[in-house]
Amino acid sequence: MRDPRWPARSALRLPKRPAVLRLPRTRRVRRRLLQGLMAACVLALLPATWMRLEAGDRVGTTAEAPAREVAVVFGAGLWKGRPTPYLAHRLDAAAELYRTGKVKVVLVTGDNSRVEYDEPDAMRTYLTGRGVPDERIVSDYAGFDSWDSCVRARKIFGVDRAVLVSQGFHIHRAVTLCRSAGIDAYGVGVDEPRDSVWYYGGARELAASGKAALDALFRPDPRFLGPQEPGVSEALAAGAR
Repeated sequence: MRDPRWPARSALRLPKRPAVLRLPRTRRVRRRLLQGLMAACVLALLPATWMRLEAGDRVGTTAEAPAREVAVVFGAGLWKGRPTPYLAHRLDAAAELYRTGKVKVVLVTGDNSRVEYDEPDAMRTYLTGRGVPDERIVSDYAGFDSWDSCVRARKIFGVDRAVLVSQGFHIHRAVTLCRSAGIDAYGVGVDEPRDSVWYYGGARELAASGKAALDALFRPDPRFLGPQEPGVSEALAAGAR
């Protein structure tokens, strides 16, 4: 007779053992898995490699940059309404290009999709604080990503030759995209310390390069195009007086 203090055997539920991932036992399967992993890594690196080759010798420092009428600075985020350190370094490089006479106008392109978030105006304020006259700065408020910024610089602001300013891990993609959009572009790659933000940017670049390759291939319209704007031509005309 069963002791009533113990539950029936059918009521007992032993905890299930956690599933254990077992590696394939045969060398052939393991080799195929390794080959598949290597192929996936190569495919992931192909777009970024292509962009580095495409940009070629069109990337250098502010001292090496050719004289162009326009510099294009890509947004890189705000912190409490002010440019992040990475964006500030881009703007410092653009201000140097202006001071040394390499460029006459600075086109700042960034995100203003929300009222409380305005990259271009924050970039303008920073540049004027570094000696760039307000009338020599043009704002693109719909530069939501690199491709949009390049297409809008060409189609909306009429830029066909420019010096692009960004960090080293991004500048090859920017040059490739702007050249695909019809701009004769040279890139200034801003140096940064190899900190966690730099490594994050490099890893993010691998992911972004796939989309960028598709943008360069299919050349879609940006999320917002709109009418042409005379800001750049007016700023150049004002500077010629």
